Amino acid sequence: MEESLKLEESINQSNMSEKEAYQYSPLALAYIGDSALDLLVKTYYVKNSNKQTYKYHKDVCNIVKAVNQAQFIDSIMDELSEDEMDIYKRGRNATTHSKAKNATMGEYRKATGLEALFGYLYLKGDMAKLNSFVDRMIDMYENK
Repeated sequence: MEESLKLEESINQSNMSEKEAYQYSPLALAYIGDSALDLLVKTYYVKNSNKQTYKYHKDVCNIVKAVNQAQFIDSIMDELSEDEMDIYKRGRNATTHSKAKNATMGEYRKATGLEALFGYLYLKGDMAKLNSFVDRMIDMYENK
């Protein structure tokens, strides 16, 4: 039971200071940001529709793919604070040893930057801004 409390605390207490969240490596931020994005998009679809799981998977994959993430970051650049822009650039410029299947290297790097930004927002507990961005990503995909 004690281990489940640790997990609950780590999820519910992601409200670390901006300074603490900023100190993580950009790829660590992208790692958690990818998971946060995936979970929020999956939650949206499960709460708002009743489908077979493969149809959920198809919709979620279409939103979270690198090409769409790259398009989305381009649309919100003017809204980012100085710290958020710095986190995005750190993620975009981080050295990775992989590439998305159906994206250019430039798109993949932009997507990594967006995921780093999402990880930063998640860790510092700015769920309002994170949810707003994810809602807009979903709207962007659904209105294509």
